[in-house]
Amino acid sequence: MNSSLVKVEAKSLSVAIVGFTGECGKALTKEILSNDLFNRTILIGRRKVDFDQEIFKKGEQTIVDFDKLDDHEEVFKNVDVVYCCLGTTRGKAGVEGFRKVDFDYVNKTATIAAKCGCKQFHLISSSGANKNSSLLYPQVKGLAEEAVNKMDFDKTYVYRPKLLVGTNRDENRVGERIFKAITVPFQYIAPTFVTTPIDILAKAMLANTFLNINSNGDKNMLIDNNSIFEASKIYEKFLKSKN
Repeated sequence: MNSSLVKVEAKSLSVAIVGFTGECGKALTKEILSNDLFNRTILIGRRKVDFDQEIFKKGEQTIVDFDKLDDHEEVFKNVDVVYCCLGTTRGKAGVEGFRKVDFDYVNKTATIAAKCGCKQFHLISSSGANKNSSLLYPQVKGLAEEAVNKMDFDKTYVYRPKLLVGTNRDENRVGERIFKAITVPFQYIAPTFVTTPIDILAKAMLANTFLNINSNGDKNMLIDNNSIFEASKIYEKFLKSKN
């Protein structure tokens, strides 16, 4: 991956993190605020969070009703970059609840962000996403990817991580916990094979925000797991050069 480091200067952009209370959203928020990367960081969620760590208090929390997101259009004005970290599980929300969060809310967020002139939209999807799948999870993820790729952003980045590790979700299923335990050796032997640490994903998203990483002028970028790991390494170099 050629980083040809065409940079967007840190602190020159404003950002909104939608779904900042989830594990991926928290990891991304922490990385951004710890390194003072944006001139304004808006944390968009459905509830206010009282963070213990002082660093999180640097973000501007904005509470919205995702079922009435049109009423909160003002939040997305003058925002350069949107990171969409929305997501739930069928086990937690049921079939319709899963569709609502992972497609309807994602689609509406992207629609409003595009309308308000957002330049970059970053979506966390999933490995195996496929709108034509007969299975609920990959089908909904694939449909969400298709929807955001149709929006009028300068750049749209869709990330397809493998099994996310480094999370502490209360709703982790027994089977998922067992599978994560089984994958531990692979995280050392072949780290990109079956898992994606959430901090690696966060760094990859920031690398694509600030650096021109092999985009070849493409408007829509699909970032697979290998590319996520590579981009995170480039981000580390970028961070050193910034400091």
